[in-house]
Amino acid sequence: MYVCKGIIPEMNGRRIRLRRLETDDAEAMFRCWSDPNTTAFLDLPAMHSAEDAKALIHWLHLLAEQDEAIRWGIEAIDTGQLIGNCGFNIWQLDGAFKGEFGCELTSAFWGQGFMSEAAEMAAAFGYTTMGLNRIEAFVDSRNERACRWFTRIGYTREGVLRDYRHTPSGYVDAVVFSRLRKDWARSIERQEL
Repeated sequence: MYVCKGIIPEMNGRRIRLRRLETDDAEAMFRCWSDPNTTAFLDLPAMHSAEDAKALIHWLHLLAEQDEAIRWGIEAIDTGQLIGNCGFNIWQLDGAFKGEFGCELTSAFWGQGFMSEAAEMAAAFGYTTMGLNRIEAFVDSRNERACRWFTRIGYTREGVLRDYRHTPSGYVDAVVFSRLRKDWARSIERQEL
């Protein structure tokens, strides 16, 4: 059974590298986590400085050490610039074999396919290395862009959890998306044909 123990492996894709977030990444992640377009529908504490981002990176490392979460920084290979992050906010192997995917991308890089590539790399790791059968995502129902994106990359919309999260503006619904290992395997087979 998969155990993280804080080890966040580096993975190289066509245009991006998924790698461990380091405290030196605080400035880049501050730009991401304080970008109002990126954070409009996220349940993140307000970021006021790179020190806040550094604290969040440290907390993500602690979660990985405790096998609670695994998050990768997304680095553009051609520039070496850190443009966002993604990973599994939580996973459960015993009896469920599922993980919850989460991601943030600085809005200047939206619409260029970076997050789609990152999501595929994370999915491959989840299904093959972690042994997940199901990857789920919970999306703020007001985030129509993210809802379209999850559908486009192969997730199935399963339903709505009413008043799922409390935000400064009140309770909001979450749209539940999932992608099963067998769906992912079929998409890989189609790509190979």
